[in-house]
Amino acid sequence: MDKEIKPKNRFLKKAAVAIAGAAIIAAAIYAITRIGDNTYKADADSVAIAEVTSGIFNDCIRLNGRVETGVTVQVSALETGIVDRRWVEEGAMVKEGDIILTLHNPNLRQQILDSESQLAEKQNMLRDTELAMEKERLQVRQDILSTRTDYSRKQRIMKQHEQLYRENLCSREEYLQAREDCELARRSLALLQERLSQDSLYRREQIRMMRESLRNMQENFSLVRQRADNLNVRASHSGQLGNLTAELGQNIAAGQQIGQINILDDYKIAVKIDEHYIDRVEPGLKGRIERNGAKYDVVVSKLYPEVTDGTFRADLRIEGARPENIKVGQTFYIDLQLGEPARALLVPRGAFFQSTGGNKVFVVSKDGSTATLRDIKIGRQNPQYYEILEGLTAGERIITSSYRNFGNANRIVLK
Repeated sequence: MDKEIKPKNRFLKKAAVAIAGAAIIAAAIYAITRIGDNTYKADADSVAIAEVTSGIFNDCIRLNGRVETGVTVQVSALETGIVDRRWVEEGAMVKEGDIILTLHNPNLRQQILDSESQLAEKQNMLRDTELAMEKERLQVRQDILSTRTDYSRKQRIMKQHEQLYRENLCSREEYLQAREDCELARRSLALLQERLSQDSLYRREQIRMMRESLRNMQENFSLVRQRADNLNVRASHSGQLGNLTAELGQNIAAGQQIGQINILDDYKIAVKIDEHYIDRVEPGLKGRIERNGAKYDVVVSKLYPEVTDGTFRADLRIEGARPENIKVGQTFYIDLQLGEPARALLVPRGAFFQSTGGNKVFVVSKDGSTATLRDIKIGRQNPQYYEILEGLTAGERIITSSYRNFGNANRIVLK
């Protein structure tokens, strides 16, 4: 027997298809609207929230400085030697000329003994030469006296023979011999006198050269003795001894630095400044330090252009009165004024700057339930505030604490 087949309900089939399609479309629309919306849930008590305000921005930076002496004199050894004794210790006050170290140098001692021996030998040689020359000079003078006497006698004998020869009482030969003897005596006398004059000039020149040589040797000996005195390393200025590195028995080379003297007539404060400010810091900028409730003025006196580890160095000079009991090595906090105060939008400093580089912040909604990431632009900064140039208005609130835990979220739900 055939079974009757009932026709299917086409309306129900179409309705099921429509419902399924609508569900798929709704899911797709929801997925599209949720793309890029990364949400992070945070406890409202775990984040710091601050309000954007309009106020006076004080253009200054806070620095950490170390007190140093205005003038530092290096202490170096003038001679090579082994440290034999330390007369003072690091931190002691010294006066100009005080002995700091005594060095020992056997080779230099031998040089001194050799120089003393050579000098004594040279002095003895000069004395012997002077004595010999004086003896020779006296001998020549004695010969002149004898020759002059002989010439006088022979001159009388010649005159006597001349008279006798005129009276034909002696021969011509006797007269000529007497005249020749007289002429010989005269020439001998003249020759001795010329010799005395030449010897005198020669002696003076020789003695002058020997004395000059002796003087040079004495100067050389004085320098050697001075080198021996240089084994005592002395303070060249009065002040406080610092960085004394030499130890007993240590071999010190000539010119080697062994310490420094801090002259305490003046002080400076050495600071390191972030390279971000290198174009804004210049000599003459003023600042202020505070100690025991009192404020003191400082001014930038010197800049060091080299940038190391993201910072550059500068020296600040204290103007006017100085803090009491100031010591080398003390630390001061300095507020360095970079510009004049001006009105600006301000937000308090916070760890968010390190998280986003100051380019983005989470802006809290009016009801405080959510915070949305927004692009901003930060200008200047001081120890308390950032200056806002773009992206925020007065009265808005932002999250100022660290964003490290938020990951890539662009929306925060505060609960």
